[in-house]
Amino acid sequence: MAPTDVEAPIRVALLDDCEVVARGVAAMLADYPLRVELVEPDHRLVVAQPVDIALWDAFAPGAADEDRSTVADSLVRRTALFTWDVSSRSVLLAQERHLSGVLSKSASAGRLVDALERVDAGENVVMRPDDAVAEEDGWPGRAEGLTRRQADVVRLVVAGLSNQQIAHACYLSMNSVKSYIRAAYRTMGVSSRSQAVLWGVDHGFRHHRP
Repeated sequence: MAPTDVEAPIRVALLDDCEVVARGVAAMLADYPLRVELVEPDHRLVVAQPVDIALWDAFAPGAADEDRSTVADSLVRRTALFTWDVSSRSVLLAQERHLSGVLSKSASAGRLVDALERVDAGENVVMRPDDAVAEEDGWPGRAEGLTRRQADVVRLVVAGLSNQQIAHACYLSMNSVKSYIRAAYRTMGVSSRSQAVLWGVDHGFRHHRP
């Protein structure tokens, strides 16, 4: 048989005790069979076979806070928090348990698959519900010249987070945060945080704390 360069799909387990969520995610990912395979599509909250990524909702009623088995499970290569509550609380929990990020249950199928591929590649991913703003055009500020990462940082500035909180939320160093902010400010034509907030609100960034 001739060798092939086609990569196997990412094997995913869903650990969520809500049957509606389990069936919904299974239906969504079924449209991407060459990229993702949902091998644990039910809601048993256990992993029975090796997977690349486990999607785990720590805030679901059936997921007791003390149950940390998914993080250390030898059958799971990476675990990502999968939740409706993409917030500072969930990001902190993911960091404390050394997870590979926080993925939103409100994401579209395409965005979820993209996020899973980033997690599989070793990236820490925090996918917030308002990341879908202007999805058709890319992201807020793109037309004005902001990169996606700069837009992520500006969104948190608009939300009122300090540089330290932004570094914590985005898994960045303080120097990286300052570098993104300086570059974004140059593109936006502003020189202060208050000006950046006003600019952000005028250009589609939501003004609320995550």
